Amino acid sequence: MRSHKSISCRDVMNQRFELVDGLMTVSEALRIMQEKDYKKVIIRKRHESDEFGMVQLSDIAKHVIAKDRSPDRVNLYEIMAKPVISVRPEMDIKYCARLFDTFGLSSAPVIKEEEVIGVVSYNDIVIRWLDYLAE
Repeated sequence: MRSHKSISCRDVMNQRFELVDGLMTVSEALRIMQEKDYKKVIIRKRHESDEFGMVQLSDIAKHVIAKDRSPDRVNLYEIMAKPVISVRPEMDIKYCARLFDTFGLSSAPVIKEEEVIGVVSYNDIVIRWLDYLAE
């Protein structure tokens, strides 16, 4: 039987996100997302006691496209998820996957010392887990 080696969120996280201001318009965010092939942006905190937010492509589909709103006239703060559920870099991916399932998430920012250091997704978890199984 294989001895258990923990795989952490830090081991699987990616850097496929941009940290932006909530006053940015959806159009501006989409330009960044398209240029860099990102599926999400993380909204910066406005002050020390604020929380991070997140806008994913699915949020834009639900809150802008489906409601026939102009992406030039909608700010990210209007459609973002906030506070966003985040994970610690040391969290084992099995608990991260359980958290995603419990709350219906597909990704979450990885936060250390009040800074976003990456993003982890189901895809990242499964790909790294497969690599681990092959070791």
